[in-house]
Amino acid sequence: MLTTLRDITQAVAGAASLEEALTLLVRRTNAAMQTHCCSVYLLEQGKLLLSATDGLAKSAVGQVTISLGEGLVGTVAQRGELLNLAQAQSHPRFKVCPEVAEDAFQAFLAAPIIYQQRLLGVILVQQEAARQFSEGEEAFLLTLAAQLAMAINNVRRKRALPHPGQQSVFRGTCASRGIAIAKGLVLGGEISLEQAQQRCDDITAELMRLEQALSRSKAALTALLQRFEHNADDEVSNIVSALIMLLDEQSLGGEYLQEVQAGWQAESAVSRVSMRYIAQFAAMDDAYLKERARDIRELGQRVLRQLIEPGKVRLAPDKPVILIAREVDIGLLVEFPQQKLAGIVTELGGVNAHVAIVARALGIPALTGVEAVLDGLEPDTLEQVELVLNASRGQLLIGPSAVVLREYRALLESEKALARRYAAELTLPAETLDKQRIHLHLNAGLISGMENTIADGADGIGLYRTEIPFMLEQRFPSESEQVKVYRQVRRAVGSRPVVMRTLDIGGDKPLPYFPIKEENPFLGWRGIRLSLDHPELFLVQLRAMMRAFSSGGKLSVLFPMVSSVAEIDMALCYFNQAFAEVKAELDGQLSRPRVGIMLEVPALLYQLREVALRVDFVSVGTNDLTQYLLAVDRNNPSVSSLFDSFHPALLRALQRARFDCGQYGLDVSVCGELAGEPMGALLLVAMGYSQLSMNQDSLARINYLLRRVSCGELSNLLDIALEQDDAQDVREIVREYLDSRHLLTLVNQ
Repeated sequence: MLTTLRDITQAVAGAASLEEALTLLVRRTNAAMQTHCCSVYLLEQGKLLLSATDGLAKSAVGQVTISLGEGLVGTVAQRGELLNLAQAQSHPRFKVCPEVAEDAFQAFLAAPIIYQQRLLGVILVQQEAARQFSEGEEAFLLTLAAQLAMAINNVRRKRALPHPGQQSVFRGTCASRGIAIAKGLVLGGEISLEQAQQRCDDITAELMRLEQALSRSKAALTALLQRFEHNADDEVSNIVSALIMLLDEQSLGGEYLQEVQAGWQAESAVSRVSMRYIAQFAAMDDAYLKERARDIRELGQRVLRQLIEPGKVRLAPDKPVILIAREVDIGLLVEFPQQKLAGIVTELGGVNAHVAIVARALGIPALTGVEAVLDGLEPDTLEQVELVLNASRGQLLIGPSAVVLREYRALLESEKALARRYAAELTLPAETLDKQRIHLHLNAGLISGMENTIADGADGIGLYRTEIPFMLEQRFPSESEQVKVYRQVRRAVGSRPVVMRTLDIGGDKPLPYFPIKEENPFLGWRGIRLSLDHPELFLVQLRAMMRAFSSGGKLSVLFPMVSSVAEIDMALCYFNQAFAEVKAELDGQLSRPRVGIMLEVPALLYQLREVALRVDFVSVGTNDLTQYLLAVDRNNPSVSSLFDSFHPALLRALQRARFDCGQYGLDVSVCGELAGEPMGALLLVAMGYSQLSMNQDSLARINYLLRRVSCGELSNLLDIALEQDDAQDVREIVREYLDSRHLLTLVNQ
């Protein structure tokens, strides 16, 4: 069953047009289920249109429409559930439709095709004999409908694409505000096997390139194999194992190398071997051997990707570009020349993935969850035409007209003027109209730009992400290497305080040289859990921090992802050990750093009294706290709409944390993304938070905002906001307040 489902879904996804996809779908489904008829109705302009059939009258395709709730097909669509009938014509909802010629059919089984809660259509099978379809047949059709939903949605996107010269719009979720106008640079798009046939000048260098590409391809497939073996998925494991074996020197991998030795460029070599074998397999009569052409194609594209895309990244573009990819890892993002990166667009990833957080820290517009942008358009199209990324509105415009480009360039200039207005006050303290001083700190992970931001008005570094430098290495950095980095941070901030978070990897922050494979990484081995399991790494980092600040500076050390008091106690033991060692080495010339924990796991909301007995401060990480409180994977586009830090439950949790910390004499700050959002900052200040840490791009805007509001007004605003039932109502309340103060432009940017 798994193989049949996969083959049907892949055939649909790989079709050149929607019509071809649906024709393949009904024919293959009919054969797989051994029925007499299979048909698909797609929702078009509010009605179900017969779009393909294998068994009904062909003349009815594209002509017959059914309203939602009308007849059996309309009933399935309206109710959104499967319908199984032995004698369809005796059902009260059955409607005679002479055009389709279905009088001969009795048995009826139909399932809705639904993509992300949106009805796409209905797939049904029919049989002449009156019989009830089995549970196995029901399960097959339901599973097929679910798998087809994304494939059909993507193929429809391809059909909807405009002709060259026309504008198209793709939508996603704003991960980092801003507007960018530039050409694209595509990573992860479709790679054509038909590469130019080019000779190489240096066979040795070309062999090395190919061998490295083969090695990376094997590593990626091996990681995939381990995942399927862990899930006991033998069928898929066998497929992946076969692909790995094909990369050996005794198989296709060796033939790739032979072509290079004959003087061909690596890309040409892979193309020549792949196309030769595909042609041979396609000419065979045996259906199984014909299918192996797909394996050759997939493997060739994998190796070509490893050859082509690393070259794209190494070759810095002449002008700023909008990076378009399925996913972007942090290492790629921070290594990419910042002055050449105008924006980021990804198909995967959530608004609070750490790549999105780094994009905000760098002030780069970013859009995530943009469906099918790589499947729908050729890389050449994205790299040759002008793109407009309006991340603030969740839009990517491909090939906009001259009029649209002119409007966006004017809007970009307007935003720059507003940014200059906000920046003009950054050296002034963030003090409300009723004289409440709010300390604004910087979230950082890169040295670049930190010194200027601190000089311009940040009160210090509220969160230094030490994992970022780790991600740029090929191994764990030594103690002396870490000391060097942390001293740069100390010099950049001068006498202002620095909060350094200990290594926080795992989840969406893997290290390339320390892979962690887990089914649910966000609930797994990450943060302080990993550090406690590897004291040899933890102690080195703690020592490096203390040594770096031994000659001055105000250091605080922050433990991430703490879920119990026992973890705090164990972490403090290592902290005390490192402090004693470094102090002895420095003949007693060392001040003890402040120690704190990240409040991210909801359990600790109820143990702040015990926490206060052990540490000096708490820093609230609103991103993970939201994720865990709402049970939403922040990187999953399918549920990204449920991730909302303005959820009333989250706001009440934040208010509770602030109250309890005050009651127990525990210093508290907020370092999550909510602190850098204008509406979020207002609510946090209303709760009594006086220390907010945010990305560089938000500092000036939040400072400008807080200097124009009063805590008295914000207290009333908070009372009303906390009475609301959902996040959208909270936003509307705060927007109305900002509008009344003529400050709404701070949110609309």
